[in-house]
Amino acid sequence: MAAILPTKGNLMAARRSRALAATGYELMDRKRNILIREMMALMDTAKDVQAQIDAVFAEAYAALQTANLKLGICDQIAEAVDVDRTLEIQYRSLMGVELPHIPDRSPPPRPEYGFASTSSALDDAYIKFHRVKELVRQLAEVETSIYRLAVSIRKTQKRANALQNIVIPNFDHTIRFITDALEEKEREEFVRLKVIKRKTGG
Repeated sequence: MAAILPTKGNLMAARRSRALAATGYELMDRKRNILIREMMALMDTAKDVQAQIDAVFAEAYAALQTANLKLGICDQIAEAVDVDRTLEIQYRSLMGVELPHIPDRSPPPRPEYGFASTSSALDDAYIKFHRVKELVRQLAEVETSIYRLAVSIRKTQKRANALQNIVIPNFDHTIRFITDALEEKEREEFVRLKVIKRKTGG
């Protein structure tokens, strides 16, 4: 504290800096609350999508088992299905946090194998696994967003805590120190003037 000169200019500067720090804390607090709300909503979505994946996966494997029993092992037929290369990651910004968005651009399910040596059981398995793929795409988007939000919330919380518990109290202390020093100086000046006045008989 000894390094800070108790002047009116320094007092004004400290008050300005304190006001800026308080505004910064309010913004950080608002940002944190918005990010937490978004993360909670995405967590509900993730839970819902995961439940759908579990259900559809069970149905898809049951359909595949049925197809395997009717047609023999279907691995060679599966090789006829093209690899989906339509996935493209885009980003949206929320309070400066880049969240992934993977638009659904895959074509509708269309069996790419011949119908002569297959059955409707295989078609059923194919359609259900296509649905699983779409749900996994959604889950990947949501879970990555949750992770990025959690990281940003932690950083924002640290900054808000630093402002609230360190920066702002330091400015308050500085303002009190300068104010007390200036008031003491004014009192000394007042006493000095009174003494001078008394001596001069004024």
